[in-house]
Amino acid sequence: MLSIDTPEVHYPGTQKPSAQDANLKQLAEWIAAGKAPLDDGLAQHLAPKLATGKAGTLQETQGTRAAKFFAKLLKEKLTRPDGTKRRVFLRAADEHFDQYGRLLAYIAPTYSETELAQMTRPQRATFNLLMVEAGWAATLPIFPSIPGYLDLTLLHAAARDAFTAQRGAWAESLMLTGYEFRMCVKLFNVTQKIVKRQKLSASERGSWIERYCVDMTTREIFYPQEYYRVAPYNRLFVWAQDVSDAVAQMNLVPAS
Repeated sequence: MLSIDTPEVHYPGTQKPSAQDANLKQLAEWIAAGKAPLDDGLAQHLAPKLATGKAGTLQETQGTRAAKFFAKLLKEKLTRPDGTKRRVFLRAADEHFDQYGRLLAYIAPTYSETELAQMTRPQRATFNLLMVEAGWAATLPIFPSIPGYLDLTLLHAAARDAFTAQRGAWAESLMLTGYEFRMCVKLFNVTQKIVKRQKLSASERGSWIERYCVDMTTREIFYPQEYYRVAPYNRLFVWAQDVSDAVAQMNLVPAS
């Protein structure tokens, strides 16, 4: 589902996130000892979330709750008043599939022309937007696959309101977004190799974090390890190879 990210139920591969509890706690200890290849600011942001010893379990619990909420949402929104089922409307990304072969799309109930004429834009929201609104998905727009202005405005407002009201996953202050959890698992693997004194190239040492982060409200662009300086609902991500195009097209400025 484009532009959003829910907590993980399986990662890496088919493993349960709870299996990473001990690894992530060990990562917190390595961070405290200065052994992990990350900056001080990001270290301070992540360490408390990892040191609980239950970071993976929390991810899995929230992922399960997000999946249950989504199933309920599907049943509710795809059922007409007379009990018959609606079809699903799909709007695919310009690049239809990701590296894992998954279709990338915005999805919504299909409404008749009569229904659409009586509905506001928020009332015909995509499931992507509704998951963010409920707090069970974080926004994850990635340049250049960015929603249009009106849709982006709705997505941003929904994310800000869910975060402020501490709805869904945001109710837990020590939660990791799905992308942070995946990042930390990769960081553990890289740090483990460093601790074991295995030789790593500069690119291998930094392979756990690759996307730059833009603050949508200020147009500032931050280095990958500085994403935490941007409020979660203001984040827009850019792959390293797309930074030049993003700076030109969105008139971005370097973060102070």
